[in-house]
Amino acid sequence: MTAPADGPPPALARITRAEWGLIFVLVAVQFTHMVDFVIVMPLGGRLMREFDLSPSQFAHIVSAYAWAAGIASLLAAAVMDRFDRRTTLLVMYAGFTGGTLYCGFANTFEALLVGRALAGAFGGTAAVALVSVIGDAFAPEKRGRASGALVSAFAVASIAGLPVGLTLAEHFDRSGAPFVALAGLSAAVWVLAWAKLPPVRGHLSAARPNRWRELADVIRHRDHVAAFAFSFALVLSTFCVASFIGPYLTATNGWTERQLSRIYFVAGVCTLLGMVFVGRLADRVSRLALFRALALVTLALAVAVTNLPACPLWVAAVLMSAFMVFAAGRMVPVQALLLGVAAPKARGAFMSVNTAVQHAATGAAPAIAGALVTENADKTLSGYPLVGIVAVACGAVALVLAGKLRPARAEAPSAPPEPVAAGAAR
Repeated sequence: MTAPADGPPPALARITRAEWGLIFVLVAVQFTHMVDFVIVMPLGGRLMREFDLSPSQFAHIVSAYAWAAGIASLLAAAVMDRFDRRTTLLVMYAGFTGGTLYCGFANTFEALLVGRALAGAFGGTAAVALVSVIGDAFAPEKRGRASGALVSAFAVASIAGLPVGLTLAEHFDRSGAPFVALAGLSAAVWVLAWAKLPPVRGHLSAARPNRWRELADVIRHRDHVAAFAFSFALVLSTFCVASFIGPYLTATNGWTERQLSRIYFVAGVCTLLGMVFVGRLADRVSRLALFRALALVTLALAVAVTNLPACPLWVAAVLMSAFMVFAAGRMVPVQALLLGVAAPKARGAFMSVNTAVQHAATGAAPAIAGALVTENADKTLSGYPLVGIVAVACGAVALVLAGKLRPARAEAPSAPPEPVAAGAAR
């Protein structure tokens, strides 16, 4: 049987109860990972005060996580497909929990930099294993909704994680408080994952004569190269804007963490609702067309966000909510498209390299933004509109490259994978 290159069959396949259970565990892991990654940005104003950081140093703090995650993901690409996805996820997630706890007790710029790197190295690799589980355990006609649920973890992080984290930072008057609390939550989620996550070993049946040759084949494959370039441009366009939203709004309006948390809460609720709709839509319509429609609106919103003057709280909440909904919405069809680019036996290696590329873009984005944004004598920030121009240029490149994504092979609709059913039975 064959399926459309960028879209699923017309009928919406039912996700079983066992599969929803698996999705819940994966979303719980992704939630803690996303809170750890994004909490640094709205904490930017406090971090710059506590550690006496310049905009450039703050950009290094944001970048450290991404660069470490990218390097670790690239190194893991050579061995990722040789282990049970469950084992890889649990080991890397345990390291992530320890790294997050270390960030909570860091009291110097250098110590925080090391902590962010540790959390990024383990968290980034755990994220690769997590996405690979989606590709291995779910049939192609279900991946849109599964990916949508995973992407929605970012929205939940904004609704619950960021407001709570910012409130903790303000209550204890210390930026490390959110990291300590998050480490405790991550330890509880690790226990849940250990108890509920089923083995995912279907990829282990493929013959693997030479891991380095296999990795080289993944990296130089023409379709894979196009996917890597697409991912880099797309992520760079998003995080150029996102890395300085928190510090920019705080500096421009003089808002506290509590006020900023309200904006993130509203934006998170809107994004969560949007992901439910986009996830279902991605399993019904052309994913490429859906991505392009969402991406075009995101480019316009990026310009609006980076040129936002001093304004009432509700105006910033509306504009930021729209930006987050469309920016996150793009990732739902993108995730489903990327999962089909590599053959199943190489999916872990491909996603590892692709994640490394995305983290490289995430690391480069705040560095670019930090070079363009300057702090004025009155503590306001200038140069943010230039960041919007860079974001639009990169987003336009991603729009063009999206047409280069090709599936490895046509995949037929399948019965629920055995690992998920086995996990439910246990």
